[in-house]
Parts: sequence; structure tokens; C-alpha cells
Amino acid sequence: MIPNLPQMSNTELKQYLSEHRNDEEAFRAALEVLMSRRNPANLQPYPFDLANPESEVEAILREKLHQGE
Repeated sequence: MIPNLPQMSNTELKQYLSEHRNDEEAFRAALEVLMSRRNPANLQPYPFDLANPESEVEAILREKLHQGE
């Protein structure tokens, strides 16, 4: 049973994520709540929504690294 995740603090959600890292359903639900709280100015695509998460996230990270040079 998944607890009422939206009522948890960010710290509680992070602890829940750590404790349930091997339970895909629980992890995904908690991650969605945590990510929904992030600053809209820093929005990046949600990895589970990407067609090919590994290569697309890698491309995003490479772009961010090149911006810092």
C-alpha cells in the first residue's frame, strides 16, 4: 500500500524513495510527487516519459555540460 505521498515533506519523500528503490510502482509514484514540486524555471523532461530515457537524458546532460564551458 502506497501512503499519502502528497502529504509527505520532501525529506520524507526522499527517505521513502531510498527505502523503496527496488519497488518500481512505489518509487515511480513518489518520484512523480517529488518532481511535481520542483521549480518550473528548471523543468526538464520526466525520464519515464521519454521514448529512450538513457540516450535522451545523456544528451540533456551533455548539453548542460557544454553550456558551462
